Amino acid sequence: MASALAFSGVALITGAAADTGWAIASAFASEGCMKIVIADLIESALKEAHSEIETEFSNVQILSCVVDVSSPEEIQNLIDKVIENFGRVDYAVNAAGILGASKRSHEMSVEEFDKILQVDYRGCWLSSREELKHMVQQKPLPSHDGRPENRGAIVNTASQLGTVARPTARN
Repeated sequence: MASALAFSGVALITGAAADTGWAIASAFASEGCMKIVIADLIESALKEAHSEIETEFSNVQILSCVVDVSSPEEIQNLIDKVIENFGRVDYAVNAAGILGASKRSHEMSVEEFDKILQVDYRGCWLSSREELKHMVQQKPLPSHDGRPENRGAIVNTASQLGTVARPTARN
């Protein structure tokens, strides 16, 4: 059910085709964000997420973009599409991430480890870097509750494995 209160601004969520990213995109729509960009590497899952959000929140404008967050060019193209379609980016949630093979560290290859770092760490940094380039230059949005205006907010997510060890952890 859509929120009765719409709020201005554009939300961008990477890793939005499943799990946490999809839940975040849906929550933005539920809370009244009228312009949402969902991005993910898996096109079929992205189309499904787009359809589900569009069905439940028909008044929300959704832009879907297939993107590999480990690629600087693809991240720049993503942000260019966001700006071209909506003029700004106000809320960014960088939730894209991958799991490695279920192996112990000494069993994992350097290539497997590097792939995880490219997506989970570098991808988050690349996304934040491009988002910030636009946020710091755009006109601030007024708040709905008397707080100071702001140019944007970024949330970077991580797996619980960033702080808690598990045997055969995958990332």
